[in-house]
Amino acid sequence: MKNGLFVMLALLLMTTAFAQSEKYIKAMEPKVAMLDSNNSVDSWKDLANTFTRIAEAEKTQWEPYYYAAYCTVMAGNFSMPQDGSLGDNTTIADPYADKAELLINKAIELKKDNSDIYCVIKMVHSLRMMGNPMSRFMTEGGKASEALEKAKSLNENNPRVYILEAQDKYYTPEQYGGSKEEAKKLFDKANEIFKASKPGNSTEPQWGRRTVTYFLSLYK
Repeated sequence: MKNGLFVMLALLLMTTAFAQSEKYIKAMEPKVAMLDSNNSVDSWKDLANTFTRIAEAEKTQWEPYYYAAYCTVMAGNFSMPQDGSLGDNTTIADPYADKAELLINKAIELKKDNSDIYCVIKMVHSLRMMGNPMSRFMTEGGKASEALEKAKSLNENNPRVYILEAQDKYYTPEQYGGSKEEAKKLFDKANEIFKASKPGNSTEPQWGRRTVTYFLSLYK
């Protein structure tokens, strides 16, 4: 009798866990698919809020916290002046960076030593740096570089590592170490990795293909 009850309880727990997992995947898949198509502040903010709600509902999944942080950084990037001016924009950048940092720290608590998490950490520091490049290049810029190196050391076949590295090379003036030709090599490397790799599941990080396609089109 006891054995029968134990088996029934085990089956019930397994069924519940499967249903929760299936619900989680169904909630995540369409939102993950949107990451390479967003192009406005509001769309990034809406997506960040959606991932945050999923994260708060699940609590044990690192990916929604990670995506919420990524989307928050992207919303911050799109909120910055698009005319190339490098003045003091800390009042724009910092609130987004602070919120993204809180979210990515929650992802770290659930998933240690993950390359994609460190890519987002890099992006957080880069956003803070762009808030005031003249005064923050050495501090936030240095932290961004450290995070990117950590991301590469954890997974040298992560295409997003090379995308972020390429963007830095592309937008940095040559007198400060930038190079559009070096950037192209890095975009090409990311592209080759994308072609050769296949996601392990539908909710793991996959963003970046559209970015690579866009930048490589600029060289034609």
